[in-house]
Amino acid sequence: MPHPVPSLRILLDAIVDYAGLFPPAALDMPSAVREYARVRASEDRWALGRFVVPAARLGEMEQAVTALGAGAARGWSLSVLVPLGKWEEIAALPAFNERHAAAHDLAVDTVETRAASPTDVDAAADVTPRGFTTYVEVALDDTMPALLERIAMRGLRAKVRTGGVTPEQFPAPAAVARFLVACAALQLPFKATAGLHHPLRGEYPLTYETGSACGTMFGFLNVFLAAAAARQGAAESEVAALLVEGAPGAFCFDDAGVTWQGRRFSSAELAALRARGAIAFGSCSFREPVTDLRALGLL
Repeated sequence: MPHPVPSLRILLDAIVDYAGLFPPAALDMPSAVREYARVRASEDRWALGRFVVPAARLGEMEQAVTALGAGAARGWSLSVLVPLGKWEEIAALPAFNERHAAAHDLAVDTVETRAASPTDVDAAADVTPRGFTTYVEVALDDTMPALLERIAMRGLRAKVRTGGVTPEQFPAPAAVARFLVACAALQLPFKATAGLHHPLRGEYPLTYETGSACGTMFGFLNVFLAAAAARQGAAESEVAALLVEGAPGAFCFDDAGVTWQGRRFSSAELAALRARGAIAFGSCSFREPVTDLRALGLL
């Protein structure tokens, strides 16, 4: 199996936070845990990030991990979802880590929550334990600028929802472009979630059910390279144009970087993007993104 060129490897390193518990996959806990363990043992593990789990299901996950056998989950990092206002669930996470410290098998280091107001951002920041990273999901509406400013001020990170299982859950490219440009201006790291199963923008089935309706979905290469363009100072119109690029071969990766329509992103810029800008995306499937990358000849 050919290895990805260095620039693609930099862009995709640990990029997929595995969210198999969530639609459209909606696996049961044992199945999701087994799939995560499978990927961690595969040749593609370099692209795998954290396991995403609701705080309310951590006990269920502990049972599923125990069923794998001693040492099977060693070194797993978790990103825990906490509903808006359930701040006590964030405060309880260090106790979970303490239970697993001796075995080194599970460790929560990331929290994902949502905010409807700057007050919500403050509340989440106030209870986030030292050493934890917190992402705050914002709506792509008129509340976004103030929320992003408060998230940046409090040292948290942003989160954007880029799709779902129905067409109306997918935001307009212009709205995502505004988010990316705003995050770049604030030097605010972010992660994306939902609908990013494929590398390139295009029409795809919205679920895994037979006869599923199709919809226009964002590509994860589009979103991350659009974020790179925003960090270079590209206008919202160009960022939006990059988001809707769907032509195979439009992104030309080589050893030193990637080019799109004359705009060049060096490997150093891609590394900085992933470290301090576009951090990860959540996907209920790991196989689908990797299969599509292979079909494009990128892996």
